[in-house]
Amino acid sequence: MSSKERRTVPPQAIELYNKYVHGEISRRAFLSGAKQFAVAGLTASAIIDALMPDYAMGQQIARDDERIRADYVTLPSPQGHGQIRGYLVRPFSADSRSAEPARLPGIIVVHENRGLNPHTEDVARRLALANFMAFAPDVLTPVGGYPGDDFQGGQLFSSLDPDKRFEDIVAAALWLKNRDDCSGKIGVTGFCYGGSVSNQLAVRLGEDLAAAVPFYGGGPDLTQVGNIKAAIQVQHGGLDTRLVEAWPDYDAALTAAGVTHEGHIYPGAVHGFFNDATPERYNEAAATLAWNRMVGWFNTYVRG
Repeated sequence: MSSKERRTVPPQAIELYNKYVHGEISRRAFLSGAKQFAVAGLTASAIIDALMPDYAMGQQIARDDERIRADYVTLPSPQGHGQIRGYLVRPFSADSRSAEPARLPGIIVVHENRGLNPHTEDVARRLALANFMAFAPDVLTPVGGYPGDDFQGGQLFSSLDPDKRFEDIVAAALWLKNRDDCSGKIGVTGFCYGGSVSNQLAVRLGEDLAAAVPFYGGGPDLTQVGNIKAAIQVQHGGLDTRLVEAWPDYDAALTAAGVTHEGHIYPGAVHGFFNDATPERYNEAAATLAWNRMVGWFNTYVRG
């Protein structure tokens, strides 16, 4: 680790952090609760610091990497908050060899419940280097966008109408699908809130969505699974018990509906295991395997 070394934080403290970022407990309760998990050589403040994201440390692809072309784009969302802004990334090689841009498969990348933070943007850049065009919308657009702080981002997120937030994501997905430089086939991936949205988007878009890879996101209403036409690949950490316990019912519903799908449970991994900006949750082996599986899934069902 470069700027924040990994420490041994008690699993209960990680779960407390997860409850906080999901809005289940207040910031005061989180800070107070962290104190009870202090152990020899590791103070409460050290625990809190270890659990906070370090986006510089987690960056894999620099924002100015010459292999990509990236820009922020604002598009209309008439059924949502009126408009939504997002981060659009394409591989430089796709647009540098001819006068016409190459038509690439598109991937929507949906952030956690704090807004479009640097980690999510980095994931979009990674997908561009896997030869997709990626668009990461920011549902905090109507309140000024991601504020640069996850605590504040979570508060802003909670202030927005959830139905309109979802309509903003739907607008972003259809906008990407219909761009001239998109192949017309799109997939979606997301994390936590974004994972839940990925499942919901599969229900909503039907045949307009080719594939979804939700990371530790809640499943959709099981009575609506029959609407799904996308190929679904679910990714959960083995220690994320609530979601792991819910997976068999979703699996059974997908099977009954004839939906192409698979699910992966990573032993020893917690909720948020893919996020390399939060070292105490990050599980490199699980994250690497999950990434390779996701890219393979998108290559098969979105590019293929």
